[in-house]
Parts: sequence; C-alpha cells; structure tokens
Amino acid sequence: MNIQQIRSSLLLLLTAVIWGVAFVAQSVGMDYVGPFTFTCVRSVIGGLALIPCIAFLNKKEAGQSSPKASAPQKPGQGRELFLGGLCCGLALGFASCFQQFGIQYTTVGKAGFITAFYIIIVPILGLFFRRKCGLQVWIGVILALAGLYFLCINETLRVGKGDLLVFICALLFAVHILVIDHFTQRVDGIRMSCIQFFVCGLLCAVGMVLFERPQLSQILAAWKPVLYAGFLSSGVGYTLQIVGQKGMNPTVASLILSLESVVSVLAGILLLDQTLSRREIIGCVLMFAAIILAQLPDKNIPVGRIKKQKE
Repeated sequence: MNIQQIRSSLLLLLTAVIWGVAFVAQSVGMDYVGPFTFTCVRSVIGGLALIPCIAFLNKKEAGQSSPKASAPQKPGQGRELFLGGLCCGLALGFASCFQQFGIQYTTVGKAGFITAFYIIIVPILGLFFRRKCGLQVWIGVILALAGLYFLCINETLRVGKGDLLVFICALLFAVHILVIDHFTQRVDGIRMSCIQFFVCGLLCAVGMVLFERPQLSQILAAWKPVLYAGFLSSGVGYTLQIVGQKGMNPTVASLILSLESVVSVLAGILLLDQTLSRREIIGCVLMFAAIILAQLPDKNIPVGRIKKQKE
C-alpha cells in the first residue's frame, strides 16, 4: 500500500467516524426541534457547505479551458443536472425523515446498523435492472435477516416502532443510491449533491411549516447537533468521501465506510450512555458480517458503479 492509498484510507475512515457520530447528533437534536425541522436545517447547511467546493471546481475548470475554444456544455450543466438533483433530493428527503422519526424511538446503535441494511437491499433491487447478484450477496441477505430479527424483534415477537421506521429509511436510501447511480454517470456529482440538499431542505420545510412550526429560539438551541449533522456529516463528509475514493478500490472504500455502523454503536455508548442487550449485540454482529460479505467482489460479475452517497 503506497502513501496515496494510506492517505485515502485515513480520509475514508474519518468519513465513517463523522457519519457514525452523526447518529448521536440526530438523536440529541430531537431534544430541541422536530424531525422535519432538524432535517430541513441540516440539509440547507449541507447545501451551503458544498457551494465553496463548486466555486473551486468552476475556477479550476475555467483555468483549464482555452479562451479560444467554443463552449461545449460541460458535464454537470443543463436540465439533466437539475432533474438528477430533484430526484435525488426527493429520495433523500423521504429517507432522512423516516430515519429522523425512527431515531426518536430506538438507540443510535440499532439505527446505524438497520440503516446500513441498504447495502444488502441495493443489489437485490438491482435485479429489476438486470444486474446479477453473486452467491455471497444471497448469503449476506440471510445473515442480515437473522441480524434484523435479533435487533428488531423482541421476546414478544413485536417489532419496535423506531426500528420499523428506520428499516423503511433503509429501503428509501437504497432507492436513493440507485437514483444517484443513474445520474452520476451523466452529470457532476458535487453539483448534483448540492442541488439535492436544497431540494431535501425544501421538501422538509413543507412538513416543518405544516406540522411543527418551530420557533427560532428552538433552532438556535439545537445549533450544535444541527451544525454537526449539516456541515460535518453532509458537507464535509461527502467531500471527504469523494476525495478519499479517488484512486481507491471501490470495494475497499465501501468496506471502510461501512464502519460507520460500528462507530454509531460506540458513539451511543460513549456519548449517550446507551447500551445494547446481548440479543442486540448478536444482531449487530450478524448485520456487520452481512454488510462485509455483500461488498466482496464476485469474480464472475464486474464491479458495478453504484457508490454510496451520505445524507
């Protein structure tokens, strides 16, 4: 492993830590504002955080282009960019809201592992687009279902309200990733991400006005978790992911990023004094094994272009 790969691995590890701790910020934020308000404000902050990155890209592209050359439309411009940002923003908005509602009724550690179930769902949904799944994915599905059973179903065979909401969130994040995979092949990822954050914020603003109507004092009281989730988790986290994945094997990158589920458990224990029962720990171990297994490349199937993008 050369210096560049070590640097990229450390950046991706930092990204996983930021995203894992973000579950704590999301949980704490509920002490001050409602789910729609929290998601709205963090999304707007995430969009604003990417504007300097876009300005830098514009300046860099302007410096590389020849002043005499005609101006063909650049990747990342035009109607398809805004269509991609709109579709991704809607998917992200619904997924984030279900996650935010679910975190109110479950621990951050369980929420982190259940959310990570999207890694299993994505290749299954890919079957509808004629993308084959390897044997290890189906074994991962079995392990993940067993893990979900231990995590979510209690002794009375009932599923917790929060666990169910976060599971729906995982389904929606899988759809979000497939939408991203479709559009990132045609447009610039950072520009589209910026648009999706603002679309997500606008969508949640409707729910915020209709159902929560927060006071400015409540939003200001939640500035720490909101700023962490918006600036660090959304803005900085996504940028670090893009930089870290450059030149890295996508499978290795995904494995490092999947550590966010482990970090969410540790963060819940260290920062919120939350604990997991023995049954839930078994569920976490099974889920993590399924996540790792699902990301191992199949020799008979080319590595796909689906890459993870965080809320």
